[in-house]
Amino acid sequence: MAPKKGEKKKSAINEVVTREYTVNVHKRIHGIGFKKRAPRAIKELKKFAEKMMNTPDVRIDTRLNKHIWSKGIRNVPYRVRVRLARKRNEDEDSPHKFYTLVTYVPCANFKGTQTINVDSE
Repeated sequence: MAPKKGEKKKSAINEVVTREYTVNVHKRIHGIGFKKRAPRAIKELKKFAEKMMNTPDVRIDTRLNKHIWSKGIRNVPYRVRVRLARKRNEDEDSPHKFYTLVTYVPCANFKGTQTINVDSE
């Protein structure tokens, strides 16, 4: 049912939210040369987070960076479980109201894992 003319629907983009995703890194770096695989994986994770959270400012946690680089520059893990948290920007002179923090979530196997909303701590 469409919203009535008098009502304004609040945009979901303008609120703080945290979600967990499983990202298939393997398909995103397919065909990339060996010496560019881990750096490209980081770029692709940033692009994924920007698309899912609608924030141009994306920050990668150091633990996630270490996990991506753990097997070297060539052998990037096929999948990675990440937590995307859209947070309010504390920096007053920043042009963006929100930023996305991407953190690593340890996961033994990825069978049956789905996107879940996490209650903000």
